[in-house]
Amino acid sequence: MDRRKRTIGTPVWKPVCTQASSLEEPVVKDVGVESEIGSQMQEVNESMIEVKDVAVSPKALEDDIEDEASKENPVLSAAKHSLSVEVGASVIQFVRGKDGSTKEKIEKETGVQIILPSSKQEDAIIIEGTSAVSVAKASKEIQHIINEAVKNPSLDYSHFVSLPLAIHPELVAKLFNFQNSILGISDANAGENLEGNSNGDGSEGDAQDEHLDKGSAVAVELKVANDMESVKVDVRGIPLVSYAPKEPKDSKSSSLSDLRIEKSIFIKPKTFHLTVLMLKLWNKERVNLATEVLKSISPKVMDALDNRPLFVRLKGLDCMRGSLDKARVVYAPVEEIGSENRLSRACQVIIDAFVEAGLVLERDIRHEFKLHATVMNAKHRKRRKNRKVKSDFFNACGIFKQFGSEEWGEYLIREAHLSQRFKYDENGYYHCCASIPFPENMQVD
Repeated sequence: MDRRKRTIGTPVWKPVCTQASSLEEPVVKDVGVESEIGSQMQEVNESMIEVKDVAVSPKALEDDIEDEASKENPVLSAAKHSLSVEVGASVIQFVRGKDGSTKEKIEKETGVQIILPSSKQEDAIIIEGTSAVSVAKASKEIQHIINEAVKNPSLDYSHFVSLPLAIHPELVAKLFNFQNSILGISDANAGENLEGNSNGDGSEGDAQDEHLDKGSAVAVELKVANDMESVKVDVRGIPLVSYAPKEPKDSKSSSLSDLRIEKSIFIKPKTFHLTVLMLKLWNKERVNLATEVLKSISPKVMDALDNRPLFVRLKGLDCMRGSLDKARVVYAPVEEIGSENRLSRACQVIIDAFVEAGLVLERDIRHEFKLHATVMNAKHRKRRKNRKVKSDFFNACGIFKQFGSEEWGEYLIREAHLSQRFKYDENGYYHCCASIPFPENMQVD
């Protein structure tokens, strides 16, 4: 009887990828189970059988492994389970914890290895373990952390629905003039320096002041017709004159510092907009869902606007939080031209759709809708190394005195954006994930 060999290939579990539609379900990109079984030579009375890339269920795979383990001479390594949980870069810090403490705690309790993204461009946490149970337990712990992180006020909003106003160059120019006037910048081209809304260190001005201090000695030169002649001057007869010290060049800066006003709290003119709704979209699935929601309601928004162009008027300033001497947010009030309430209806259509899709936090649902165009926000203040406490307010009394009745102008609203914060398009506006148009021309029946 012929003695033939039987080769057992490596079984691979290939489940179908699933997608999470809620916080309770992690977003799984792929699950791979790897099993290394040493080649075995067995004498059988059957023909040679070769098995490769067999798709089996997890239960069947575990049964096969147990059967093989019960044999006398197998060479078998532990199975490796891997799970990919998609999250946004903003919540990674909560999974990591202080000095990696949260990550290490989960790894110790579940016996898995958690691999965090190495850069902000990556958006997946990899969980690897020797059993499906341990991987699932770690995934559940991470999902719970993410759920709590989203509710945490320290997790900033990642996206928002906006009505862009920076598309109007004349309005952008007015905002640059507004900022320059407050900051005491007279250079007509200084607006470009405000784009980054960053704090200047004033090193150039300090260097100039230091140079002037070194040259404080006074030289008096008396010219005569003949070099051989001399002139005697009785200094005792010259009265002493006392001059008031000149005002330091940085007195304006000192005054602004006292008022807690600096570049970083101004809104970038090229990002000027009306805010409709703030969102926390911490993974691609939720961003994609938000995109679909906005595009799907375009006809309803058009109906709310009666398919007619919408113009708004911006006039004066108002303070959203705090008093004028301790202002937190200063904005330009918005008034719909025509007073038909079409803009409010359109915005409500957008808000209701996002709430229904489960994309709005519970606490934000309870907030009263207030359409506004922010010009200054103390929350945007950049923290300095020598400043222990970040100032969350500024004195806006002088600003209101000068610009409280400012006429910003009338402007057409052309579209609604799903905008991504902290990321900008080439024109300087927030990165647009999706948009729907507003009517620009009158409909003719």
